[in-house]
Amino acid sequence: MKDFRHKVVVVTGAGSGMGRAYALEFGRLGAHLALNDYDVEGLAETRRLLDTQQAGKVYAQAFDVADKALMQAFAAGVEAELGKAHVVINNAGVEGAAAPVWAMPDSALDRVMRINFHGVVNGTRAFLPQLLAQPEGALVNVSSIFGLVGTPNHADYCASKFAVRGYTEALMVELLHTPVSVHLVHPGGIATRIARSSASQKFSHKYLSTPPEDIVRRVIRGIQRREPKIVYGKDSFKTWLGANLVPLKLLNRIIWRDMKDAIDLQHYPATDTRNHQQ
Repeated sequence: MKDFRHKVVVVTGAGSGMGRAYALEFGRLGAHLALNDYDVEGLAETRRLLDTQQAGKVYAQAFDVADKALMQAFAAGVEAELGKAHVVINNAGVEGAAAPVWAMPDSALDRVMRINFHGVVNGTRAFLPQLLAQPEGALVNVSSIFGLVGTPNHADYCASKFAVRGYTEALMVELLHTPVSVHLVHPGGIATRIARSSASQKFSHKYLSTPPEDIVRRVIRGIQRREPKIVYGKDSFKTWLGANLVPLKLLNRIIWRDMKDAIDLQHYPATDTRNHQQ
């Protein structure tokens, strides 16, 4: 897909960060936009910004992507208001508990998997019939570099993003001989508001620096080139190299040394913390 003018582009999590950047860039390219976010005010601000740049038609609904029935209703609304989708970007996501497994409440894992993984599944299944009905279509599922490696204090987030990776790579094979191109995105440290908890602020300051507009433009080029995997953003290339080339025992030590000063260590036994910091 080379030209997005008058194409129908669906973006979840469009109320801020990468989602808003996708909406604004596709709007600049002349697409009609179907936007979702749980944040009503954030979604309204994205619409206001689109109004200033005279984008194509905009259809927006605020709801939780983890709700399958609401996602199906959204897809029906998109088709009724704009026509069948040409591009779907399952971008919506939330941060995890920012704590080690033993200090993480069960509800944290449930919440992250429900939104980050099942939200992608719901968006994929709701819109795939529309994509398959088009002469060409593109499905973009957003994982993370934490879908390439496991990291301390992020087991819930890693689990959700590894799940997105496995689901999407399987889908790539299933749709190999269809007009729909499938794209798996592994963003590095993108400067968004996803790290909102107090326990995540050191992590945010150290790692989240790549402007969201940069990765959005990179993903759009990837769609145009039908690239199945897109790895981009701060520390993404070295993470990809480590995941593919470094023995896991050594990789685990490298990850700990790199991250120990950017995570909350309060739940680690003092002896373990000293040993880990060597």
